[in-house]
Amino acid sequence: MRCSVDSVVIDRPRSPCPQRQEDPVAATPPAVPEHERAAMRRAVALAARGLGATSPNPVVGCVVLDADGQVAGEGHHERAGGPHAEIHALRAAGERARGGTAIVTLEPCNHTGRTGPCAQALIEAGVTRVVHAVADPNPSATGGARTLRAAGIDVVAGLLEDEAAAGNAAWLTSMRLGRPYVTWKYAATLDGRIAAADRSSRWITSAESRADVHRLRAESDAVVVGSGTATADDPHLAVRGVPGAVQPLRVVVDTHASAVRDGARILDDAAPTLVAVAQDATAPSWAADSTALAELLRLPRAARGLDVTALLTALHQRDVRSVLLEGGPTLAGAFVAAGAVDRVIGYLAPVLLGSGPAALGDAGISTLSAALRLELTESARIGPDLRITAVPAAPPAPAVPVPNSKEH
Repeated sequence: MRCSVDSVVIDRPRSPCPQRQEDPVAATPPAVPEHERAAMRRAVALAARGLGATSPNPVVGCVVLDADGQVAGEGHHERAGGPHAEIHALRAAGERARGGTAIVTLEPCNHTGRTGPCAQALIEAGVTRVVHAVADPNPSATGGARTLRAAGIDVVAGLLEDEAAAGNAAWLTSMRLGRPYVTWKYAATLDGRIAAADRSSRWITSAESRADVHRLRAESDAVVVGSGTATADDPHLAVRGVPGAVQPLRVVVDTHASAVRDGARILDDAAPTLVAVAQDATAPSWAADSTALAELLRLPRAARGLDVTALLTALHQRDVRSVLLEGGPTLAGAFVAAGAVDRVIGYLAPVLLGSGPAALGDAGISTLSAALRLELTESARIGPDLRITAVPAAPPAPAVPVPNSKEH
């Protein structure tokens, strides 16, 4: 993924494409004209506009070129249940689509759900060529490429696959693992402290970094914190300063049902709220109120705190495909120990403290050989701070994709 002028790409992100049955016709993509590559880059950028708004569907972008290779229409999937990217682009192109080429970041679907199959729409529009980046791993929607070829349309697969897959990492990971894609975000000093010895922490990083975090929230389906953060900061967790943002689900992991109290900022109506507690915890007083704006979720305990896998499963069942983990060191350690961190974003301020809590708590790692090794994928200046992004060097083992009838 290309970065802004003040950022440096260290390593190309690993493609999160799940294991799938390969299309027997789509081998290594043949050479394609530069104008189609440019159109695919544009489609990837268009797809990103849907981040945080399309779940449980993927983000998808599409550019339709006319018979002369000129852009005739473009679009992206804007929300679940709404028209897919191909439909928006075809509507914009009109009759110019006939004899033209559709450039799309994900294989056109072959499934009738809340919307019709895009493969059929492309056939009816009269396009003669379709170029897609990533094959659709959803068992209920795949097969669009075969349908297009059967209709005599030239199909090219795999153009800029890594770039498109990186932009769709949350959905592809959820298909591969059956749980949401988790980004752990933290803010710390250069010596790794998230607060001073007296627990003061506002503000370690700059206003620019905090604004960037709101962008991350807007691109996520859920924001998760633990009881320590809820008690110490009384966070609001809603998105601010991002026009048109869909508010994410606010989640507090409150094992003992003691951190979220009456009057907590998270109990307002700015965004939906879920409070996860242990199965044997006494329900908080606010939960007895029939007008309560938050939902109580009971989960099994783990050795410490709640079962992270059970939490992510419950969120996945609620159509959450991407999670921004903003919790403190204890919750972050639990997620790392569970192998449930897919990306780390750290905001480092040019500040030294020398003492105070570290960003990561006990993650069950007692020796260097067991350390979670990461690959640095991006580094960028955010105001006076440094934002680093990294992914695990060894990704979690895949699961068998399970079709979700709600998708598409």
